[in-house]
Amino acid sequence: MTSAKRDFLPGRSARAAAQRAVDLLEVLLGEPSVPDVQIVLEAHGETDVRLTSSDVASLREAALELREVFAARDTAEAAEVLNRLLARYAHPPRLTDHDAGFGWHLHVDADDDGPWGAWLVTSSALALAVLLADRQAAPGGLCAASGCGKPFAHLGGGSPRRYCSTRCATRERVAAHRRK
Repeated sequence: MTSAKRDFLPGRSARAAAQRAVDLLEVLLGEPSVPDVQIVLEAHGETDVRLTSSDVASLREAALELREVFAARDTAEAAEVLNRLLARYAHPPRLTDHDAGFGWHLHVDADDDGPWGAWLVTSSALALAVLLADRQAAPGGLCAASGCGKPFAHLGGGSPRRYCSTRCATRERVAAHRRK
């Protein structure tokens, strides 16, 4: 583990961290490879990422736990899952700059060089908890399109989402129209 893992950087929000969680879950809940996971981490600003297959296994286990937040039936259940994850994994919040020029940012994992899986759970749970508190609604869900089930985060205002993408929503609308 050689890269400096980041949670909330100046200019980054809980929304960005939640989207990072969703993007990682999409890869990790399938059949993840080290390069696939590294690409997602680097796309979200993690620099000099060098993962091993055991790191990816740890991240996949973390993704399975985080999926429970997105599978929650309502806000109270999502809060319950987040509280359980934070109680199990999170440590007191601390500010760190990693001596790597990223600027000061908040971490709730044990240390800067801890396991990738613990980092994913703690940073994602913190971001999703902030979204839940800000919106007073579940921070995301699982796509309602038949055969999809991908997680998505509620990042904007408006009606709650039911689908991970406009593609899935359109496919479901067309299927419903054809059934009529």
